[in-house]
Amino acid sequence: MKLKTIKLYNFRQFYGETPEIQFATGQKNTTIIHGNNGAGKTTILNALTWVLYGTFTAAFANAQQLVNKRAVEEAIAGKFIEYYVEITFEHDYKSYQLKRRGYATKTQDNEAIEDGESQLFMLIAGDDGCWQPPLESPVDIIGRILPASLHQYFFFDGERIDHLIRYQKKTGLTEATKELLGIKIFERSVEHLKNARRRLEEELRQIGDVKTQNILNQKQQLEQELEEIQRRQADIDDQITNKQQQKEQLGEELLHLQEAENLQTVKNNLETNYQETRQQLIRLNQTVKKTISAQGYTVLMTELVERCSSLFNPLHQSKELPHGIKKPFVQKLLHQQRCICGTDLIAGTLPYQNVQNWMEQAAHTDVEEALIRLETQTQQIEKQAAQFWETIDDHQQQITALRDKLGDLEQELETVKQQLREYPDQKIKQLQQDLDATEKEVETLLLEKGRNEIQIKQKTTDLEKLSKQLNQEKNKEAKSQLVQNRRDATEQSIDCIKQLKANLESRFRAKLEKKVQQIFSAISFTPYQPKLNDHYELSLVDTTTGEEKEVAASTGENQILSLSLIGGIIDQVRHWSANHTLIAPDSSTFPMVMDSPFGSLDEVYRRQVAKALPSLANQLVVLVTKTQWRGEVEQEMNHFIDKQYILVYFSPKPDCEQDWLTIKGQSYPLVQASAHGFEYTEIIEVD
Repeated sequence: MKLKTIKLYNFRQFYGETPEIQFATGQKNTTIIHGNNGAGKTTILNALTWVLYGTFTAAFANAQQLVNKRAVEEAIAGKFIEYYVEITFEHDYKSYQLKRRGYATKTQDNEAIEDGESQLFMLIAGDDGCWQPPLESPVDIIGRILPASLHQYFFFDGERIDHLIRYQKKTGLTEATKELLGIKIFERSVEHLKNARRRLEEELRQIGDVKTQNILNQKQQLEQELEEIQRRQADIDDQITNKQQQKEQLGEELLHLQEAENLQTVKNNLETNYQETRQQLIRLNQTVKKTISAQGYTVLMTELVERCSSLFNPLHQSKELPHGIKKPFVQKLLHQQRCICGTDLIAGTLPYQNVQNWMEQAAHTDVEEALIRLETQTQQIEKQAAQFWETIDDHQQQITALRDKLGDLEQELETVKQQLREYPDQKIKQLQQDLDATEKEVETLLLEKGRNEIQIKQKTTDLEKLSKQLNQEKNKEAKSQLVQNRRDATEQSIDCIKQLKANLESRFRAKLEKKVQQIFSAISFTPYQPKLNDHYELSLVDTTTGEEKEVAASTGENQILSLSLIGGIIDQVRHWSANHTLIAPDSSTFPMVMDSPFGSLDEVYRRQVAKALPSLANQLVVLVTKTQWRGEVEQEMNHFIDKQYILVYFSPKPDCEQDWLTIKGQSYPLVQASAHGFEYTEIIEVD
């Protein structure tokens, strides 16, 4: 998972819709968000956990009050007040938009009563640029990319990070680690199989009837709702068509303006090139899918081919496998009493005896032909498997090149658009602004269309379920023997999975411990060494005397120990998942979002941690106060920073003392007096 942007609306300190925070994603992988205590650093951290998982960190106060106070004050009593968090992220070369929305109702007493149920929406950008709803539940997709039980590893309060080690059992560290390794899937599989076994045993005793009294009414209601959504989809399609026509007209107007003609021509060429490249990428992806569908089976037969070859070779050497001599041919030679070389074959002579010996080596015709065919086919499968990988590798290289080209074209397009936006001629500038607005409207319509598609798919699925229920009343025959066979297979599967889990877990734990020790040693100046037990619980031991003695870790050492564990897990899972993608989370990149990570560390540890942090994760977001950013932290992290933002806190106090932060010689406000009498926070980007 690679975080791209976050936007908040009426969420806690943030009134209205905030500007997007764009997270660093390149070689300079670090984003710094500055803010005083109370400005909203913890809110941003928890906005990420809320939108992804609907949960909050332990230090997040009043988690039941999420709507902005100013929005409540300005609302009409009895009306709904919307608040949401929206993020975009990339994973496995796909772009995702995730939005969690909630509502509060203002009472006559000017209080806000929040609805406990939030709504979660997800859209995925396809290769054609259109946003579409996923085929699966957003919760399932997020759980596969970065499981909910693991968010404490990647989104955490730095001042409380030592609790990760202090209270390992209470924080569920062991279970979360197993989830990240993919080990947890084995335990869940065993539990599911046990439940299946219980159901099968119950099914052996009885098969119940299904009541269908309300099915037709439910089906009719669903059909009406579907028709209404589909009508709205048709309206959206019409609006998108109109907006596209507006874009073409605006583009033509720009092209006819002499001052903007060159820029617009360049932009048109870039857009054409961009669309052609996209189509190439779509066709290439389709080719890969067809290749996998048609030839992918060959790579799964490699082991079988090797086993067949190992059986054929000894048979050839021992002459048990026929060499093309057919029994009818040998019989004909003996009957004619003449060999193909012209020698007479008289019974009792040596030549006759030699030819007759071939009768024993010559197999039956059908068996011989079958064996020869089998050997030829296995050899062919081996060649096809090698050719399959060569083809897939070649296609993947082409896909990567096309993706890089798309990225370059996007950047060039944005540069040209920005030049048009900033053009001195007001008419040119206005036309480009109108184009931007039209494109934004199209995107909004596409998003709404995507959300509607989610509802259509869900309601269609519900209709199919209802239809199946109507047919189930006729299928009530006894299934005792089938159920018994399934139960036996379930028992065997449970034993197999348990053994596989134990083997994989042992191998991973040894590698993880070694990596944690390397990271801890690089940060800490103590001679102590971390040890990882069978439950993935860390302890600190002293080995200077030649014997391992557990030592009590200080708060600072526990923080470093926690960071070492997180860094070790990220590093090892990155390599582990590359070789175990069927069992481990499908991730090769991980973000790390830390709120106040330097609070209780002394100067030496602050420097060491600041130096190590950018290398622990693929993407780093650090939320800090002015005092935490001082001196050694800024010096060590400056080389890795690509994005910086300031949280400007507006205080309603009349005697508010203003505060400022200087970055690279430029001053930025941290605390300002509120002109509206409300407490709120604004986000500004560091130039």
